[in-house]
Amino acid sequence: MSPGDGPAAHDPQVLREDDPGVAVLLAGGWVVAHRSWGARLRVIDPERLRALVATAEARGCTVVEAGSEADPGIAALEASVREDYPGGPATAPAEHDEAALAALRERGTRFFAALDDGEVVAVTAIERDGERAETDFTAVARTHRRRGLAEAVKAASVLALAAEGVQVFGTGGADENAASLAMNARLGYAVTERWLTLVPPR
Repeated sequence: MSPGDGPAAHDPQVLREDDPGVAVLLAGGWVVAHRSWGARLRVIDPERLRALVATAEARGCTVVEAGSEADPGIAALEASVREDYPGGPATAPAEHDEAALAALRERGTRFFAALDDGEVVAVTAIERDGERAETDFTAVARTHRRRGLAEAVKAASVLALAAEGVQVFGTGGADENAASLAMNARLGYAVTERWLTLVPPR
């Protein structure tokens, strides 16, 4: 890979850390703007996951698989925390208004949410592909952070899909989001790959 010519040459490039193209771009003056990671969960500990759900519920929330009736609440939550997502192009989520959520449901994405008095205060979206599943996004209301809700909704999603035959779960995030990395480690995820977002010299 080389910087080349034309409009694409000025666009950020997202490459695996071990991609030979990284060295080529760095030699050409490109700069690492963001770092991100991908992780996999292959050994599932149901007892641990159920305990994470139970902890959230003991704190007053209900953890459920959310149907389309929850989409207005999910969209409102996503809009309220959108500016909080760290990282660059590799980790920036798409916008999730109600139309976008409906489109995700059409292709098989499922949503697991934490409800506080009926309000969606945490959500994770996950999409299955055979024996594998990948988290699309996870969000927690600012007023409900540090209560284990991200862990709880992700744990619920893994429990549900594992019971249906999913063997490998994937997720990812930005390097600067240390809380997300630690949370996923508690669920049993292990980092399997790291990615770099490179930008051209000015």
